[in-house]
Amino acid sequence: MRTINDLSKLNGRVYVYLANAEIGNWFLQQAEAEGFTYHDGVKPTERGCSTIMAVNRDKTINFVGTNGFIVFGSGAKAVGSEQLIRIDCEKFLSGADDYMYN
Repeated sequence: MRTINDLSKLNGRVYVYLANAEIGNWFLQQAEAEGFTYHDGVKPTERGCSTIMAVNRDKTINFVGTNGFIVFGSGAKAVGSEQLIRIDCEKFLSGADDYMYN
């Protein structure tokens, strides 16, 4: 089974697209079960999520701001000096080989 921890190990800045509330709830529950928190230590299910979330190497998640939404939708290849990796959480969950967001 794929994990959010797997995403945190990818080489780049990982943004995850959550298409609906069901997928968002799965993401939060799974992140919490794997020991992820927000940067301030709050458990994922205590705060909720947005349509696009970032997954970090230090087992944290975070919201992306306006600039993150713009970068995600712009076709940009990088965020700062890191490659931008766009994940479609629904495809990721389904086990699809191509789970990158297009």
